[in-house]
Amino acid sequence: MEDIKIIGKNCPNMPWEDKPAGYQYPIWRYSNNPITKFNHTKSCARIFNSGVITYKDGFIGVFRAEHRTGAPQLHVGTSKDGLNWDINDDYIRFIDTEGKPFQPQHPYDPRLVEIDGVYYIIWCTHFHGPTIGLAKTTDFKTFIRLENAFLPYNRNGVLFPRKINENYVMLSRPSDTSHTPFGDIFLSESPDLIYWGKHRHVMSRGGSGWWQCLKIGPGTIPIETNKGWLLFYHGVVNNCNCFVYSIGAALLDINTPSKVLYRTDGYLLTPELPYETVGNVPNVCFPCAAVYDAQTGRIAIYYGAADTYIAVAFTTVSEIYQNLLENNYLVSGDELDGRV
Repeated sequence: MEDIKIIGKNCPNMPWEDKPAGYQYPIWRYSNNPITKFNHTKSCARIFNSGVITYKDGFIGVFRAEHRTGAPQLHVGTSKDGLNWDINDDYIRFIDTEGKPFQPQHPYDPRLVEIDGVYYIIWCTHFHGPTIGLAKTTDFKTFIRLENAFLPYNRNGVLFPRKINENYVMLSRPSDTSHTPFGDIFLSESPDLIYWGKHRHVMSRGGSGWWQCLKIGPGTIPIETNKGWLLFYHGVVNNCNCFVYSIGAALLDINTPSKVLYRTDGYLLTPELPYETVGNVPNVCFPCAAVYDAQTGRIAIYYGAADTYIAVAFTTVSEIYQNLLENNYLVSGDELDGRV
């Protein structure tokens, strides 16, 4: 069997801890979690559900910060090691393509990706209901906001790190004003990041277990491998007293990413420790970013914990692939042709 390999940049200084002795699962937590705290900056009461990427000789992120008013804003942060973060107290000021102020309402849950030297921020924004906001920057000083990708209602926009078949490709989860009766992941294409179409169904909620029976949503920017696109996603179950958010993985076809090749049967990480089970929204592990080293196959996953903190977990592409092969589960709704 040919080994799975990440196609991308090496990151020799990426955050890492070896798997604890005797630990039997493919994803393990950073021993010093969480990496953010209450009142991390003067204006930011809680920081969670954020996008992180390698940048120059370190790391940079766009962070969801709940202010002391209770309203979210997006803030830039930098780190030398990916674990200790200096997050700007002031929030991002967006402009439009003509240089005029173009500030989003209620921006949250950003993802961050680099495509051909341009850094794109994708977040959930308010536009008569939730939808997908987009912006770009080349220096993390000037942020040009683009038009919203979709009509309401939509959440969890995740942009692939390169064009596929000459188009930009985005995953999302059509939604409603609250906790969605829909709950499936879809894919859309665009030639210019303005006009979106060729919508395809990718994955259905459900599975052999209840952990993802209410809804699922794309999480991290997909990682390109020689076997397909590796996606970490969240699955949600509605228990008798709360929603529980857990993390799973899927492998998508490299040229037709609406086609699911493998999908984890059980969750890979679920709320267990106090910083995941106790907080503003208890019982949440919400993946938003992953950095990797192509040479070693190491992956660090950044996830929101209880809508209060950012935490980090580690894995390798080989461990996830082996889990996918041994515990693969495809729901009947995961069509090979997502047009139907």
